[in-house]
Amino acid sequence: MSRSKLRKRSRKSLSELKPYLDKICDEVEKPDYIRHDPVQFMHAFSNKKDIEIAGFLAAIMAWGRRDIVVAKVNDLLRRIGYSPCDFVMNYGQRQFQLFENFKHRTFKPIDIHGILLALQNIYREFDDFEAFWKMCYQRGRSEQRPFLAVFNQEFFKRSTDLASRTKKHLSNPEKGSTCKRLYMFLRWAIRKNSPVDPGIWAFMDASELLIPFDVHVARQARRYGLVTRRSNDWKTVLQLTDTLKVMNPDDPARYDYALFGIGALGYEIPRRFLLNRI
Repeated sequence: MSRSKLRKRSRKSLSELKPYLDKICDEVEKPDYIRHDPVQFMHAFSNKKDIEIAGFLAAIMAWGRRDIVVAKVNDLLRRIGYSPCDFVMNYGQRQFQLFENFKHRTFKPIDIHGILLALQNIYREFDDFEAFWKMCYQRGRSEQRPFLAVFNQEFFKRSTDLASRTKKHLSNPEKGSTCKRLYMFLRWAIRKNSPVDPGIWAFMDASELLIPFDVHVARQARRYGLVTRRSNDWKTVLQLTDTLKVMNPDDPARYDYALFGIGALGYEIPRRFLLNRI
């Protein structure tokens, strides 16, 4: 990447770019998207607790190629009998053997173990997973902290057998992380009236979602002058989301579809909008 200063798109130019990004969103955010993406596991269940557990597990495993992620999440769900909530509530040491030889990148059986125990205690304490997230959200607002930092702290506090290595699987914005996978899960859970995102939760509004920030989004955001920061970190996520809010203050995270579509699916916009050669 050239170290020359990145150019930033003006508000007027954003209004000119908006129709092109909206069109790509309309073309990408269609029901057919589901079968190629780990969001499919939220559509595979009808019970709210099953949906949220399956979606959470799929999101935190969403590293790398989507087809491989889908295969690995399906393998994990097969091992727990495609009954996420029932398995979580009855999970114990005897069930640990079900995860023998399971591996996805750095995600190993010991990590599944610690995460399942945290989920088990959350469901024993709260009505559902959404109620736990709502508590973290409210705490974050009252403490003036990113609520995902509260989520990270409170989630792992509830695991009764946690390996220190497992903590790296849930990002913390107070450590500078983009929290891509957690905000992808929240996009799935919060956005309403979407042909892709199930929108089963209501503890926060879609206008408050930050963009799930991956390598495709990062590259296109810089190429088209949506961010000026070169670091892939929390501050850049905030800057990009603020830019996207200029075009859609009610639903900035929807542009995840456009930026992913340009970066990974071959969609194009006129070259005159290119501001930075990355």
